[in-house]
Amino acid sequence: MRYSPLGLALSLALACVGSAALGQKADSEINPRSVVLQKQGQDALARGEYQRAEDYLETALAVDPRNRQAYLRLAEVARAQNLPGKAVRLYREALQMEPNDLAALEGQGDALVQRGAVAKAQINLARIKALCKTECAASTRLAAVIAKGPPPAVVAQKEATTVPPKPAEKQAN
Repeated sequence: MRYSPLGLALSLALACVGSAALGQKADSEINPRSVVLQKQGQDALARGEYQRAEDYLETALAVDPRNRQAYLRLAEVARAQNLPGKAVRLYREALQMEPNDLAALEGQGDALVQRGAVAKAQINLARIKALCKTECAASTRLAAVIAKGPPPAVVAQKEATTVPPKPAEKQAN
């Protein structure tokens, strides 16, 4: 009798936790509708239909926001539309789900170079090299992009927005 309130509370807690776990899907199970929409978006991207690809991929993410491949393809659409800032953000979303995704690290590094952030892209290259342990295709491709450097328009824009330092005023003695 002394332990019946404790036993009742414990059994109630176990019943609630157990029923909640049965109703949830595993993280690796992506909604099949989302996968189909993602593949349709990937096909539209291959045909160069960027707006249609973006629509399919955003719908795939609305159906199941855990679809990492949809984030990767959507980032490719953003890069194709010359929107590297958006691409970096989408690759970051994919990397939050799988921090060791070589394709996401490579794509984000490429988008960072497009933005002119070569130092940050080199961090991605170092992570890829650490994951590969030997020379791999992702590190070779990203190293080539970094060696090529940012597009001339980005370099010219950075030079135009750089404010030269003011000359120091001489102090009167």
